[in-house]
Amino acid sequence: MTAGSGAAHDRLMTDTIDLRPGDPAVPSHGPVAHGVAVDVLAVTRHAGGRQLLHEVSFSVAPGELVALVGGSGAGKTTLLETMAGLRPPSSGAVLYDGAAMAHGAEARIGFVPQDDIIHRDLPLRRTLRYAAGLRLPAGTDAAGIAQTVEETLHDLDLADRSDVRVGSLSGGQRKRASIAVELLTRPRLLFLDEPTSGLDPSTSEDVLAVLRRLASRGVTVVFTTHDPAEIDACDHVVFLARDGHLAFAGTPPEARAYFEVDQLARIYRLLADEASPEEWAARFATARMERKVGAAARPAAPVSEPPAGPPDQAPDGRRVGPLHQWLLLSRRSADVMVRNRLTLAVLLGSPALVTTMMAVLFRPGAFAPQGAEALGPVQIVFWIAFAGFFFGLTYGLLQIVGEMAVFRRERFAGLSVVAYVLSKVAVLTPLLAVVAATLLGVLRVLDRLPALGWETYAALFVTLLVESVAALALGLLASAAVADPAQATLALPMLCFPQVLFAGAIVPVGEMAAPGRLISFGMANRWAFESLGRLLPLDVETGRGTVVAYADAFSGSALIGWAVLAGSAVALTVATMWVLHRKCRPGRP
Repeated sequence: MTAGSGAAHDRLMTDTIDLRPGDPAVPSHGPVAHGVAVDVLAVTRHAGGRQLLHEVSFSVAPGELVALVGGSGAGKTTLLETMAGLRPPSSGAVLYDGAAMAHGAEARIGFVPQDDIIHRDLPLRRTLRYAAGLRLPAGTDAAGIAQTVEETLHDLDLADRSDVRVGSLSGGQRKRASIAVELLTRPRLLFLDEPTSGLDPSTSEDVLAVLRRLASRGVTVVFTTHDPAEIDACDHVVFLARDGHLAFAGTPPEARAYFEVDQLARIYRLLADEASPEEWAARFATARMERKVGAAARPAAPVSEPPAGPPDQAPDGRRVGPLHQWLLLSRRSADVMVRNRLTLAVLLGSPALVTTMMAVLFRPGAFAPQGAEALGPVQIVFWIAFAGFFFGLTYGLLQIVGEMAVFRRERFAGLSVVAYVLSKVAVLTPLLAVVAATLLGVLRVLDRLPALGWETYAALFVTLLVESVAALALGLLASAAVADPAQATLALPMLCFPQVLFAGAIVPVGEMAAPGRLISFGMANRWAFESLGRLLPLDVETGRGTVVAYADAFSGSALIGWAVLAGSAVALTVATMWVLHRKCRPGRP
């Protein structure tokens, strides 16, 4: 990589040694990739009223290891994501082998963010097989997937840890595991954001050695770093001053000469104190022009299709279809839930706790004939309805936000949003059905519900299940919209409290103020409460077992509530897909 003037063919000659496949210094084992030349041409980036990058231009040659360096606020991650296609430049362009940027799935680009992009609850081999099933071309059989996974594990020295739970791996091993996910498709270009962040020096050196080995095999590797010690291991380095001004692009020895320092760490202080970011950018633009005049131009990299790789290289082909993705994601979601103890505690513990509390709260025979003012049956109906809502909401709230980093990367690699969301619904709906049936069964056995025919209990079950699925969809929407699990936890009472107030049990809908009546139309708990009340023996005309204030709520068919709840579930599920599409679509931050 050398500093460029803004044209793809204007790469400059340098006196550094390039490692290329076939050179004596290149290891003979492992797949050899046809690396990608990247040209960053006068790229600027605006966001939130700020300019994050200012006309940044440089070039990366195939098979180079390049570090993007700068202090906090210099725009390293913004530049990296722009180069990878995750953020579109506001002006300028990024070219791959002289052509316009392609989507990562087609261009075989790997991107490793700072966050882990693998599920911590699964064994390493299993999570890599799920990732391979989603990323390798359609038609790749189980044997091909297994072979690719095993080769990748050996390539990153993780074979002896393949059966270890990812969360039990060391920090360096988890980082290599995240890199392994990207190497499954044999990328030609790999971007990494702070791959050694939070690692001790020895582990950082191991990760950097992996990147050096990948570059020596022909993969173009670009990564961001704060550590000056890592720069000398790279072929080239790009220094950014504050607010995304290009201060230097060249080899590490050239950087020392340009900044007149012995230690690269001193450059950070110079960029912060000696001059403004604009002055540093102007200085380098002048120096680059002078060097360009005095140097011979490097020949342009030919624009051509990559040659066919060796047999162990994953071939390009059509993507796995949404149906196959849905099946694979459903299996993975179920696998993750079974192996996560906290998730299991929530999924199994909360229904058991709520059912126990309801059995303790209400006395047996509550539906027996009582005085006209007795509210016991109405309260039982309300809390059964609220339990269905609560179960669905809590099951959905942490499903997406907890694995957003994984989803973002898989979405960039071609994952279908529809398949992803429907896989969550497919896995959790049967569990909600079991919980609803158990709740009704326990309350009946304990005589908190009256003896009724199976048709009535089937209708009660359908009511609870449809409400739970609608609440699940609301939980998934909230989980997709929030930024972190802490916000999802805070959203739980905010979403539950209105369902209590506006369901029509504490204050009948007919007695609410006009704004309250309007709000109640959007409450799933209201429609479930009314549907359950229409199915159970609450004789509103004679006032037996309830009060006449609920006569309107419990009159009519339960089908009305079912229709509203089903429509709400569909609408909220579609809204979840839309939010995820907006947040994670390629080319968006």
